[in-house]
Amino acid sequence: MSNKLIDLVNITKSFDGEVVLDDLNLYIRENEFLTLLGPSGCGKTTTLRILGGFENPDKGKVIFNGEDITHLPPNKRQLNTVFQKYALFTHMSIAENIAFGLKLKKKSKAYIDDKIKYALKLVNLEGYENRRPDSLSGGQQQRIAIARAIVNEPKVLLLDEPLGALDLKLRQDMQYELIRLKNELGITFIYVTHDQEEALTMSDTIVVMNQGYIQQIGTPEDIYNEPQNAFVADFIGDSNILHGTMIEDRLVEILGAKFQCVDEGFGRNKPVDVVIRPEDIDLLTPEKGTIQGVVTHLIFKGVHYEMEVMANGFEWLVHSTDMFPVGTKVGIHVDPFDIQIMNKPESEDEEAVAVGE
Repeated sequence: MSNKLIDLVNITKSFDGEVVLDDLNLYIRENEFLTLLGPSGCGKTTTLRILGGFENPDKGKVIFNGEDITHLPPNKRQLNTVFQKYALFTHMSIAENIAFGLKLKKKSKAYIDDKIKYALKLVNLEGYENRRPDSLSGGQQQRIAIARAIVNEPKVLLLDEPLGALDLKLRQDMQYELIRLKNELGITFIYVTHDQEEALTMSDTIVVMNQGYIQQIGTPEDIYNEPQNAFVADFIGDSNILHGTMIEDRLVEILGAKFQCVDEGFGRNKPVDVVIRPEDIDLLTPEKGTIQGVVTHLIFKGVHYEMEVMANGFEWLVHSTDMFPVGTKVGIHVDPFDIQIMNKPESEDEEAVAVGE
């Protein structure tokens, strides 16, 4: 990918003595779609606000294109922010809303009219110039908010949970719209969400945050298939997280049974966390499984069945296109490649900091 555009260096921020960001370091490349993902209160919105110039860090620097912009006000930055609350001016037409920033910059009327047409075309709302915001649906209002940001030709678009208020179908449509816009405009998108599916669908890079720390940075595939700790595994998609003992390289004991795996270098007889995705569990006849259990719950989810299987005192979550009725005795098999082994954090603090680049 192309070069580094933004560098957050040793950013620390507290509110009322509560540390929200603790020595955060992160860089963002040009034309990247980077998502900050994490639960409420993990520091993702604060990170975005520091980038946008709406908050000052207690310590650290924001470097943009090689320049220190830490104390530059929002309107002097080459960034535009789209918030979850669209903040459209209700007393203005759509055209006036979109032109607002350009008028402040004293652009000519011809230039502004051109830009309005271009922006409305980009967000598929041609002909809406004279409508009022309150006559539009939530999805349309959101697209106008994005159009208003785009016409200022920012190098970076900051998006704070912008699809949070939309219903599922509309949200999915808007996800594709945003990906298309990013590709057409060639600008960098920095996106905040707590919705894992949204992050996996749209991002080039996902930054998983918890308690003010970065837990893992990677592509959607990395984050899903190779979570670096139990928090990431648990937060991204459904997982079975079990305590295990690494007997030796490529052999782990889970719930008293030995499973082949592909991980090495954990030592002998070491306690580990084991992550197994529900779709990676094969249910077989009892004698063919590594361990045996009984199906206790069954839900049809459209694409697959979601089952719970009680085996060796643990409730396994299983996704399968094969249906096993409640009460069926089954064997559980997992391919070695589908067993993820992780070091156990030694303390809760370490759990928050167990971080990979």
